[in-house]
Amino acid sequence: MLLSGGVIDSMIATLTAAAFYRPAHQVIFDAITGLYGRSNKIDPITVGYELASTGDLAKVGGSSYLHELVQAVPTVAHAEKHAEIIRKKAALRAVIEASTRAAARAYAQQDEADAILDDAMADLQDAATGTGQAELKLAVSDRWAGFLDELEAGKDPRAIDTPWADLNDVVELKPGQLVVVGAATGGGKSLFGMNLASHVAFKHKRPALVASMEMGGSELMARLVAAEAGVDLDRLIRRKLNDHDWAKVIKVNELMGTAENFILDDSSNLTLSKIRARLRWMASQGHPAAIVVADYLQLMGSEDGGGKNRAQEVAEISRGLKIMAMEFEIPIVALAQFNRGSVGRQPMATDFKDSSSIEQDSNVIMLLHRPLAEDGTDTGPRAGEIDVIVAKNRNGANGRIIPLIFQGHYARLANYQHG
Repeated sequence: MLLSGGVIDSMIATLTAAAFYRPAHQVIFDAITGLYGRSNKIDPITVGYELASTGDLAKVGGSSYLHELVQAVPTVAHAEKHAEIIRKKAALRAVIEASTRAAARAYAQQDEADAILDDAMADLQDAATGTGQAELKLAVSDRWAGFLDELEAGKDPRAIDTPWADLNDVVELKPGQLVVVGAATGGGKSLFGMNLASHVAFKHKRPALVASMEMGGSELMARLVAAEAGVDLDRLIRRKLNDHDWAKVIKVNELMGTAENFILDDSSNLTLSKIRARLRWMASQGHPAAIVVADYLQLMGSEDGGGKNRAQEVAEISRGLKIMAMEFEIPIVALAQFNRGSVGRQPMATDFKDSSSIEQDSNVIMLLHRPLAEDGTDTGPRAGEIDVIVAKNRNGANGRIIPLIFQGHYARLANYQHG
């Protein structure tokens, strides 16, 4: 870099100052990139003046050391190869440092094992991808082309649609969003979440993760097959299929047997750390998740739980899910349960059990409501229907009510047939 400014672009794209082992070389790298950013000529003299102006020249060994560096590498022909060696050595040091930190915490036994594992995985991921200069595209000029693409497409191309056409006219599920779907006990939130995840995985062929604290793997599979094959859920759960049912099951055999990108995680005591670890694992397998469905929020375990009431724990979980959505640049759909006070009336965004922070952290809130008869039965003029109330929509209309058809026997919510 001291010999030729022509290699600096590729060096900046490959390295950061932190990639150098010697502090003196870190300071020199910063001086060179600083001068280059101001369009100044790069040579030992200008770099020496830059270091002198910041009081760092003596710290790096003086002007004589800069000239020694130039004499040590007489040509820039192998600059990119040398940069790659530095990057790899930096990655190895990062792995050593991450492993040492994790080992020290493990021996101390002061933190939860899941938290240590999660931080260790994050550190190792940073070691794999963070030793070079991350490409930052924050300026308006960087964002402009993508924004034009969205305008021409009529929607954000990264947005995920739902299986329900009327709902898609009101809500878009975008990267970085926390989407909360609330319902009373047995109110259809699990059906909503599973239908949405299977739509993403099967129709759009994009990886999806369902993290379920509500049901085990066998029940999740029964609901998935009931919805996709159109087989009665009760008969699937009791394993009492007739020949007609079996014919339907066989038709979805290939669909289910090849669904490697659709993950149903029914691990006990799921926490933020466990979900984050699962997302990193999916990415390492070449299937980074496009959406997460957490069923349901108030059942998630706390990372520590020490000295906190349940409302405080749920508030931390809610905020953590929002941060996770932004970190992985995906929508996270958190199913949530209403408190008992919501029974017998149309729900509101303030009805969530254990915490009011859910309303604050979310980008979108949808509330499920069955318009039952006064005696609580599914009869009357709107029998078999369920409303999706869009109570909060940061990037769209609020207050819209979208009717769907509740097909509990098939474990699905179907589009409403107008007219």
